[in-house]
Amino acid sequence: MSSAASPDAFFADLHKDVGGHLFTVTVLDHGAGLAQRIYTSHPETYPVSGTKPMSQGAWTDMVIDRGETFVANTVAGFAIYFADYALIESLGCQSALNVPITDGRVIGTVNILDREHYFSPDEVERCQSTILSRRDELVAALHRFIK
Repeated sequence: MSSAASPDAFFADLHKDVGGHLFTVTVLDHGAGLAQRIYTSHPETYPVSGTKPMSQGAWTDMVIDRGETFVANTVAGFAIYFADYALIESLGCQSALNVPITDGRVIGTVNILDREHYFSPDEVERCQSTILSRRDELVAALHRFIK
């Protein structure tokens, strides 16, 4: 990402490359224990807004603490982790992929949601490879939001 490029333009371009119906990017503030949505493909439903406490639990252990990608191909697969699962489903999204972005530790996530069973192993690999190919740009964009 060039120094003149805006993070929003970069994230929109990444969304175009990765795909998915609902696409968001979240940055983490580990010191304050907060997460912030910094980009969204659906600003009317999932606006870029203030911060929220980083939740604790199995999803956080997997994605934030261990840096592993989370995949759920049904609403039942993510409903136990996402309190807003009904809103997600109302948007036509029944599957979720959360890819952690690391810079020594997890500093944010790229979140892609789409129809049920969208994230086959090949699709997960394609999404991760696309994101990894732009990792340096992504880390630089996330650092613009880290205090």
